Amino acid sequence: MLGLFGVGLTFWLGMEWAPSVSINAFQAPDAQRIFYWHVPSAWAAMIAFGMLFVASIIWFFKRKEWAWRLHVASSEASLATGLMCVWSGCIWGAAEWGVPWDWTDIRLNTFAMLTLLSLYLVLGRRSQPDGIETRDTFSAFGMYGFVLVPITYIATRLWQIRHPGPVIATSEGSLNSDMSIVLLIGAISFTVLIIGHVMAGMRLTKLEMHLQDLQTRFEEESR
Repeated sequence: MLGLFGVGLTFWLGMEWAPSVSINAFQAPDAQRIFYWHVPSAWAAMIAFGMLFVASIIWFFKRKEWAWRLHVASSEASLATGLMCVWSGCIWGAAEWGVPWDWTDIRLNTFAMLTLLSLYLVLGRRSQPDGIETRDTFSAFGMYGFVLVPITYIATRLWQIRHPGPVIATSEGSLNSDMSIVLLIGAISFTVLIIGHVMAGMRLTKLEMHLQDLQTRFEEESR
């Protein structure tokens, strides 16, 4: 709830309080305000993808039940924040570039692939019976799919096409202090939100697994 409040506050501050950028910097300076939602949601998605990677490794090699629950929760969290980032990016792109998506931009496409990977893991788990082989398959995707994270991070440094390059903590760019404050609030809020999301998801997954076990026992005793 604290994360949700912070995310809502970030959205309001970005739209109402943060200073507008120079009209010479962007074609659609007002649309730039979605930046305060877009960047923190991408940050949260990367955290979720990182947790998914760690959980996949631990389950695949150690067979820890808590790792599988973390895998499930982090895949759902990465899907939620990934969709937030893609949605807000499309709004910005449609106003700034004239098109919501550019299929030639490496960063856009690698992040979209990460989000689609999360979608596959979430839908796949819900459509397949739970078991060691199923978990191993999804964990393998979680491990190998993580290679897209560093590629996404460095994409604009190597192949800047549409997506702007980094402007934080670099010599090439900087932010107004008010803009930095809103962005910091957004980063903290989305971090709290993603941690809470994963914690709640792990707890819910544990309850689902317990319920499934009870149903299996009931069916066996009924026969």
